Amino acid sequence: MSIVLFLFCVAQGMAQEIRTNILPEGYQKAQLYEGDTIAVVNLREVFIYPQLRFKNKRQQARYTKLVRDVKRTLPYAKMVYETLIETYEYMETLPDDKARQAHLKRMEKELFAEYKPELKKLSLSQGKLLIKLIDRECNQSSYNLVKAYLGTFRAGFWNFFAGMFGASLKTEYDPKGKDALTERVVVLVENGLI
Repeated sequence: MSIVLFLFCVAQGMAQEIRTNILPEGYQKAQLYEGDTIAVVNLREVFIYPQLRFKNKRQQARYTKLVRDVKRTLPYAKMVYETLIETYEYMETLPDDKARQAHLKRMEKELFAEYKPELKKLSLSQGKLLIKLIDRECNQSSYNLVKAYLGTFRAGFWNFFAGMFGASLKTEYDPKGKDALTERVVVLVENGLI
């Protein structure tokens, strides 16, 4: 149903028919206001960024690499967030600590088996970016997430392991500071603009 047809139906007094039928995509519902039917529309947020100007080819190549890396790592960061939410909600239903620990061990084995081969293919810069994007999605550093689910000792181990490669699980995402360009790319990728 197009917007023109919708407005025509409203003008012809077919508000009852509109309320009972499926509304066009993007319309949540229609409301009556002083005898008029008004469509409630949820519009996507619009972001407008100025055109990027690069000083040289090297800077342009870095931006292109950042776009490629964000496109590769952002789905993993979103998957981590969704998995954490599902795991937390499921753990709340478990009766005791022993069952929770068993579930965490099972989840860890399953996640390692499924994603380790894919994550091993990430470059070092993509791994560092993934740590930042996880912080962006979850509003917590990767270190705090590992610490909450696996304990302080294992979080320290994984942070030490990351440190051997020049990364840190305690790295925080700063969308208004040093990660402003990354935030711009993430927003554009999320909205399907690049």
